[in-house]
Order: sequence, then C-alpha cells, then structure tokens
Amino acid sequence: MGGWRDMSAEALEDHYSPSRWSPRLERDTIIDAHLAVTAAGTERARASTRTLLHVPYGIGDGEKLDIYLPTAPSESHMDTMVLQVRRSLVFLVERYPRNRGIYLCGHSAGAHLAAMVLSTDWTEFQVVPDIKGAVLVSGLYDLEPILHTYVNDALNMSREVAQRNSPMRHVTPAAPAACEMLVAVAQHDSPEFRRQSQEYSQALREAGWSVSLLDLAGVDHFDIIEKLSEDSYVLTQVGRRAVPRQIRWPATSLWGGAGSGAFHRVWFLIPGDSEHDFKSMMAPRE
Repeated sequence: MGGWRDMSAEALEDHYSPSRWSPRLERDTIIDAHLAVTAAGTERARASTRTLLHVPYGIGDGEKLDIYLPTAPSESHMDTMVLQVRRSLVFLVERYPRNRGIYLCGHSAGAHLAAMVLSTDWTEFQVVPDIKGAVLVSGLYDLEPILHTYVNDALNMSREVAQRNSPMRHVTPAAPAACEMLVAVAQHDSPEFRRQSQEYSQALREAGWSVSLLDLAGVDHFDIIEKLSEDSYVLTQVGRRAVPRQIRWPATSLWGGAGSGAFHRVWFLIPGDSEHDFKSMMAPRE
C-alpha cells in the first residue's frame, strides 16, 4: 500500500520522533531545551498580564484552563482529551457570551486537538462557538501511524480510537462562514509530519475550506513555535495578519490554553482591547 505501512518499526519510530530531526541539538537535549523555553515563556506571559489560572471547566483533574486577560494531559484516553478541549471552548463561550469570535492555535499534539475542535458536532453541546480562524503548527492529523510507535505506549489507542480522533478522517465540507485556516510545518520536521501537514491542508482545500500551507525554512519541530516571541519571525507576522489587531499576538495569549500537558496545548485567542471588554463579554445576552 506504500507510505508509512512499508516502513520498518525502527523507521516509523524515527519519523514520529521529532527530536531526531532537528539539526540544532542532540535528540536527548532538544526536548529539555524546548520545555525550558516554553516554561520561560509561560512565566513571562504570567508576569505581563492578569490571569485566571487553573479554572475548572469539568470535574476531572485535567479539565482546567488558564485565561490570560488582555492589558489596557493528565494521562487520559484520546477521546477524553478531545472532549476536554471541546468542553473548555464551550466553557469560554458561556463565560464570555459577548465575545467577538475565537481563534484557535495549536502546536504538535495541540494542533491535532485544535483540528479536532473544528470537526465538532456542536449540537450535542447546545452552543456553537464563533470560530474565526485557526493556526495549526507542526501537527498530526492522522493518528493511525503512531499506533505502531512508542507514542502509543501512554495513549494505548486502538485502531478504532485512532481513526475516530484523526482530523484527516473527519474533514467536512466548509460551511459558508467557515473560518480561515493556516497550516504551518517546519523544514526540519520529519518527512511524516511534513506529509501529514501537506495532505491535511490539501484535504481541507478540496472540501472548500480557505486554507494556507506555510512551509517555514530553517526551523525544526520545536523552535517553529518557540520563535513566536520574535517580531521578525514569519509565523508571528502571518499570525498577526490572521487575527484582529486587538489580540496582542502572541504576548498575552501564547502560553494560555487548555490541554493535558506541554505537548497537548491548545490556545484560544479572544479579541478584546481591555479588561473592560472582557467584563462586557461576561455580561448576559439580552
């Protein structure tokens, strides 16, 4: 059948281990370096704005989110993680009923979760979020290949679960008001990550979605997102054009979000010029 099915187990492990593809650092050190950068980014973001941290949106230990107000996975089943992110978005819509739209951003496994949000049947939640745009960075959109890698040791997914939670298998025809989408991938992502980004963006395009594929040169799976703090970085500039100027991309929103750990982070960006806007959003609809 070709593709990943013809790979040896060792080759498949390589292709779904992003740390093995970066030319910057050794595989044993790049993940620690990435965690250090993201932790430092979290501290900077929390120091620069008011926050509501660890806000519960459900009863599970992992069902909490951080809200970053603008200035003037627990080890869970994949179905549970996807549901957690969907429920956290419903929570935000209900908490800020006058919001002017929501923008999604996700990296790596977080991009997978953000893509699954876009495939949600919102009728069961009795609310329809006004999702204006999505930025998906170095994501996985077909989970079946990782069933055969170490990644599934913790997830313990069956083939049915992997298929049920693969965005590639749930691309729906775009609605008239479908959001704008940006799929970004790194030059030094593995060939499989790059293939998945290309095929997912093509599937969206064929289904009528407005989608752009951004292939970023000179970056790997980790610094493709780390560099968002740099004004001159291409993805920073593209992201700023993709979302309203009221969102201070990425300073007030980059490290907030929902998910089950550092590699399952999804950010929800809500336009607002000030804290007053957020208080207004929280007011009941008339």
